[in-house]
Amino acid sequence: MATLPMKMLEENLNKKVTLLLKDNRSLVGILAGYDEYMNMTLDDAEENGEVQRKIGKVIIRGSNVVRITTK
Repeated sequence: MATLPMKMLEENLNKKVTLLLKDNRSLVGILAGYDEYMNMTLDDAEENGEVQRKIGKVIIRGSNVVRITTK
């Protein structure tokens, strides 16, 4: 059974999530906040793509997110 996106974000606030972005990069970090447009703030974020690097705090526009997974 699928979970509604906003409910899933609420349940995983302050937990580790992985975001797959439209450009095939993935970000892993702690979900620190979100809004009604599914814009998200991640703490301790790391980018996993062609280059793997630590980013820290990042704000992601919800329209750039393809998939959200939890650990």
